[in-house]
Amino acid sequence: MRLFGVIVLLFALLVAWTSRWTVFDAKALRDNALNARPLIAQLHVKRGAIEAADGSVLARSVRGPRGTYGRTYPTGSLFGHPVGYSNVSLGQLSGIERFRNDVLSGQGGSELGSIADQLQGKRQAGDTVVTTLDPAAQRIAEQQLAATGSPGAVVALDPRSGAVEVMASTPGYDPTAIGRPGVFRSLNAPGSGAPLLNRATQSSYAPGSTFKVVTAAAALDTGRYTPDSTINGDSPKTISGVPMRNDLNESFGDISLTTAMTNSVNTVFGQLGEALGKRTMADYMRRFGFYRRPPLDYPADEMFASGERLNGGLLPVTSPQVDVGRMAIGQDKLAVTPLQMAMVVSAVANGGRLMAPHLTDRIVDPDGRTVTRIKPSVWSTPMSPRTAAELNQMMRKVVESGTGTAVQLPGIQVAGKTGTAEIGRLGSNLTQPSFVAFAPADNPRVAIAVTVERSQGGFGGTVAAPIARAVLQSLLQHP
Repeated sequence: MRLFGVIVLLFALLVAWTSRWTVFDAKALRDNALNARPLIAQLHVKRGAIEAADGSVLARSVRGPRGTYGRTYPTGSLFGHPVGYSNVSLGQLSGIERFRNDVLSGQGGSELGSIADQLQGKRQAGDTVVTTLDPAAQRIAEQQLAATGSPGAVVALDPRSGAVEVMASTPGYDPTAIGRPGVFRSLNAPGSGAPLLNRATQSSYAPGSTFKVVTAAAALDTGRYTPDSTINGDSPKTISGVPMRNDLNESFGDISLTTAMTNSVNTVFGQLGEALGKRTMADYMRRFGFYRRPPLDYPADEMFASGERLNGGLLPVTSPQVDVGRMAIGQDKLAVTPLQMAMVVSAVANGGRLMAPHLTDRIVDPDGRTVTRIKPSVWSTPMSPRTAAELNQMMRKVVESGTGTAVQLPGIQVAGKTGTAEIGRLGSNLTQPSFVAFAPADNPRVAIAVTVERSQGGFGGTVAAPIARAVLQSLLQHP
């Protein structure tokens, strides 16, 4: 009986450990960087395609020698950043290729299901990932960015669902070329312009006055201010012990908060930041998603958390090193991604509810059956519907008669906010123009954020706004 008990125990241990590696911890074993076996096996799997929202193919597998498969990208560099690349032989993956690797490589099901398929003689094949990306609008975004002669990024979302319709970053790269000898090294070389960097999710920019949307949201939502609240907009005005000036040092006298937004009056928003205080500003920033990575179906280490930054690390808003008045106008040490600012304006457009952004629409198996459909989900509620409606009206004024008139569209009302951050040395005349907007303002279907790096004296209303206008026009052509 003792011998029988020992044998039963050994069998139980055998079943437990075998089940652990083949079922429960199978994914962890496959994802282990030291385990080359899954990568070798994937070379013999026909990887699933990646498609745009209109069904056009963005990535597909092609048969190579000895039953292996390679990867090709029919649109070249157009979707290099969101789609990413898959160089399985070298263990290099990025973007959607990396995040959705399990389903693309036919490992989305259970290990027992895979064994059953092998016993039935079925050849392993990956599922197709259908994205939310719009090729026509993506092409316009990249062309518009390239025309500026500077690097930059554009992100456009459907504020109702969180679907990412455009994710453009320039300079770009052709994922098909990644596997060629020396290409990966050259794209990472100093002076290359960092084409592998997805500026939409990884670059940190001073948002300039586009951040005034967050400051205004905090001011209105706390109930301490209304769109008609009167604040003095003279220039200069001492903020945090240092003089703050408006553009061209223009003084406005006593004006409403709506007028201050329309004309992007720094001294008004600097006073708002001081009056609201660091804790309130920190609270509303976190509501919008600052200080954490976005909930996007994209590799976590290819995304950047926005917020105040010092020496490469996040700095709490409550830190003594933060100038809340200058942060309130989008300066100080504030560093944000275009994706984050698109999420901010998306929440305003959607009545105060911020939907989780997503690049995937659905996953389709080799037999054409939809096995997974991504459902819209509310990620946070940064403000009340009333606050969002008030901000909507204020941002319409910016486009109607303020700093954002360049984004006006015939027959469509647009709500927006310009931003022009001063960068570089004093007197260098280097700026970082940005623009955020949504349209149609009365029933928003698109929310967008545009950032252009290192412009020579350009403004958000003259450099970034026309890019937003062209992309909005393309996306709003669809029903």
